[in-house]
Amino acid sequence: MPPLPLALASAPGPLTVLALSVVLIVAAIVWLRLHAFFALFFAAIFVGLMTALGQTGAGRFTKAVEAVMAEFGSAAGKIGFTIAIASVIGVALMESGAADRIIRRFIAVLGEKRAPLALLACGFILAIPVFFDTVFFLLVPLARALALRTGKNYLLYVLAICAGGVITHGTVPPTPGPLIVAETLRVDLGLSIVGGILFGILPALGGLAFAHWIDARHPVPLRETAGSSLASLQDVANRREEELPGFWVSIAPVILPVVLIATASFSAPFAGRLPAAAAPTIEFLGNKNVALLLGAAVALAVYARQRRLAWRNAVDILGPPLETAGVIILITAAGGAYGAMIKNAGIGDSVRVLAEGGGMNYVFLAWLLAVVVRVAQGSATVAMITASSIMLSIAGPAGFGVHVFYIYLAVGYGASMLSWMNDSGFWVIGRLGGLTEGETLRSWTMLLSLISVLGLIQALVAARLWPNLWF
Repeated sequence: MPPLPLALASAPGPLTVLALSVVLIVAAIVWLRLHAFFALFFAAIFVGLMTALGQTGAGRFTKAVEAVMAEFGSAAGKIGFTIAIASVIGVALMESGAADRIIRRFIAVLGEKRAPLALLACGFILAIPVFFDTVFFLLVPLARALALRTGKNYLLYVLAICAGGVITHGTVPPTPGPLIVAETLRVDLGLSIVGGILFGILPALGGLAFAHWIDARHPVPLRETAGSSLASLQDVANRREEELPGFWVSIAPVILPVVLIATASFSAPFAGRLPAAAAPTIEFLGNKNVALLLGAAVALAVYARQRRLAWRNAVDILGPPLETAGVIILITAAGGAYGAMIKNAGIGDSVRVLAEGGGMNYVFLAWLLAVVVRVAQGSATVAMITASSIMLSIAGPAGFGVHVFYIYLAVGYGASMLSWMNDSGFWVIGRLGGLTEGETLRSWTMLLSLISVLGLIQALVAARLWPNLWF
């Protein structure tokens, strides 16, 4: 057998590259105190360069760096406008008093003691057609306003939103991640929607119970965050009822994008039966960027009306939320570049080879694969796509021995496990929620890990009792 080229012989394996890149991220953030953007960006370049060691040809290292830049730009292009415009909606809701009006209505109907349940339900429902980050942008002002009004339980309110949102983000189409998993594993779309909602109830309630527990033992005070000062929150909270906008106009900036996006998603299979002009119109208005832009226009109109400002003066509110969004966009795009480099390094293939000889339960294996990819590169959507693709190749003609819906569930819940510093959601929760890195790890990371394990246990038990489902 001829000797391997020096480049190939000296290249570290994908799993080694993965481990070293994780160490690099942790060391850069925790020990060197580098900004998360630089830590993730340097990690992406490191993975690209290590992968290039196993290649041949002139300029391969330059191409590796250019690939990181291209992936960074691609990730920023996909999420940049969404994050920016959703941030505008959130701040406009807060400054106009619309968020406070919604919370007051919730409290009036459910009572203050049930406010966490109301926030849980909001997150659960709104994350079905919208990315979780967007849902948190829209709902965190409600948690801040409620905490200011009650003077307590801020962490509970934030985690209640998270507990609802992360579940449907991972298991209920038409959210992109679960939709792709359903298509890859050939799960009926109606089953994945209805089943994902039903199997999300118990983990959501378990997450809410944890939120109560951690808030009682490690409470977090309401702090200043960029674009939403405590002074402005206090001004809103002290307003009289008659000074606040109406309930329906207050909630419209949240509901309108959700309705438009959901309508486009659910009407897509029936596009051929709709009038000629209806299908493209619904598709256009239901595009997430268009829908959120319309929501932002309504939010700014409400703000301008409440403050009695002309439009040219109302747009002054855009500065702070865009500054906040800019940092999150940079972190998220760097995380996207890192995830792409990890994927290009062949980590998915290496995990598949290890898993094929292990003889594991297929439901547990699907969960474990999603966990490994999730922890490695941070993106839940990438973890879902990778794990479902590997599971499809592993199953073969014999199938999984249980209904494929359980594999679908396991992938979705595995992809929510252990959100840490390479996950954009970690920084979204920490920065917009006003939490320190330690507080975010203790609350958000533990919450998602608990939900992931509860989802796995539920899928394993159901697969054992009803391997072919009952509907």
